Order: sequence, then C-alpha cells, then structure tokens
Amino acid sequence: MTQSHPHTDFTSRFAIDPVAAASMGTDELRHNFHIDDLFQPGRVSLTYTHYDRMIVGGAVPVAEPLPLEAIKPTGTKNFLDRRELIIVNIGGTGSVTANGETHPLQARDMLYLGMGSTDVSFTSANKDVPAKFYLLSAPAHHTYPTRLIRIGDAKRLDLGSKETCNERSIFQFIHADGVKTCQLVVGMTQLAAGSVWNTIPCHVHDRRMEAYLYFDLAETARVFHFMGEPDETRHLVMANEEAVLSPGWSIHSGAGTSNYAFIWAMAGDNVDYTDVDPVPLGELR
Repeated sequence: MTQSHPHTDFTSRFAIDPVAAASMGTDELRHNFHIDDLFQPGRVSLTYTHYDRMIVGGAVPVAEPLPLEAIKPTGTKNFLDRRELIIVNIGGTGSVTANGETHPLQARDMLYLGMGSTDVSFTSANKDVPAKFYLLSAPAHHTYPTRLIRIGDAKRLDLGSKETCNERSIFQFIHADGVKTCQLVVGMTQLAAGSVWNTIPCHVHDRRMEAYLYFDLAETARVFHFMGEPDETRHLVMANEEAVLSPGWSIHSGAGTSNYAFIWAMAGDNVDYTDVDPVPLGELR
C-alpha cells in the first residue's frame, strides 16, 4: 500500500515469517525487505513496517523546509504523539526544528526527539548540497528529552582486522549507558579501506528487529546483504543509500565491492546492544 501527502510519500510493509521468506525469489525478497527511493528531493519518504512498528524514512529539504506530517498508520494528529524519532544526517549541512527549537546537523550527526515533540521540520543550509535526513521511529511509552549527538561524541569501538577483511569502527549513538530511549538503539559502522565484510561472524536477535542503511558507496559499487535463517540464507544486492529490513529471525551481514558505511537501527523488547545469539560460520548454509 502506497499513499501520498502534500509533502510525504509512505508505504506499508507487512511482517514475513521465515518459512515464507525461504520460498521467495529475488523480486519477492526485494518487494518485502528492500527499501529504495528514500532520499527524494523535496519529499519525506516513509516506510511503515509491521516489525515492531518501526518506520524507516528519509527527508531531503531543498528550497523550502519540509514538515514531518502525520500518516494514517500512526493513528495520531501529530507524527510523534505516541512515537520517538532518531534523525541522522548523511548529506550536506542542515537543521531540524522541533518544539520551537532549531538543531543544526552536520554530516553524520544524530538528533533524538522524544514522544510528544511537535512542529518538526527539516531544512538544508544549501539547496545545491541538500541535507539527507535518515529517519527511524518506533512506538514510545515515555517522553525522554531531545538530544543532539555529534559523530565525534558517539561511543566508538574498533573491531575486526585486515586479515579477515572486516576492519571497522562502530559508532554507538544510542546505547543502554548513553542517551535514553524507549526502544530505539542506533549506531553507524564505517569500514576501513580494503575491508568489505560487516557483522561477521553474524548473529540473530529474536527480541528486536533491525534495519540497515548502506551509504558512502560509489555509484557502480554494491553490497551483497545476506539475510534469512542461518541454515536457509538468501541475499539482496544493495546500492548506495538503500535500506533493508531484518526481522528478528534473520541474520544481517554483508560484503561489498568496496568499503562503505552503514547505519543500523533496532527496535523491540530489549535495548541491550550485546543481547544477541551468535551464529558460528560453520552453521551457515
């Protein structure tokens, strides 16, 4: 289902079980799990998922500010009446206005808005190099304060090695010991030059879903994103600035034709980043 508002396009994705996913071909997998066209100039593009009611979206203001409009699936007058929101800028300099206050965001900065925030809008400092705001929203039960986190202030973990082609830096924007949220956990991973593998060895976490946004890819580069149950894997070919949904039963890992970055976001029962079930490589099929 796809619908349009004055400034907003939105679509819905229903939840898919692992048995159904195992029988899908490429087109069906992409229809159900792949998200493209997130960053359309002058539009807010939203995908409402039935995985923990996560909304994945993008906003690209150009000449005029873009409002965050309520959509039918939220069932509320304002978008954030019963939701929280995380905004990550992956484009040019921009700003987010909420509750009468304006927050400037450089590339890779993140802003958290709590439940009840109103009058949210997005602006670019330069329409020729617009901001690209990646949007992640989940239902909330409590109002936590607005927080701006610069990329330099995120918790950094350096993992992997050149020998295994997965040398990478993880930037945790939202985690249990930092900014408080109801259920959103968000971070960014940057692969070093010469490294291509992410989240290997892989894992699953049945207590929460996840979404990946791949970016910083050349136009001709691709990431092969692996999904599915550990003994029944599938893959999706991802281009720059495309997202993929990962149900709690699915692995989520990938390898690129070059290094790249990706934003990972989770919502569900548990905000503990380490609450995962590892999958040894020998068990993958």
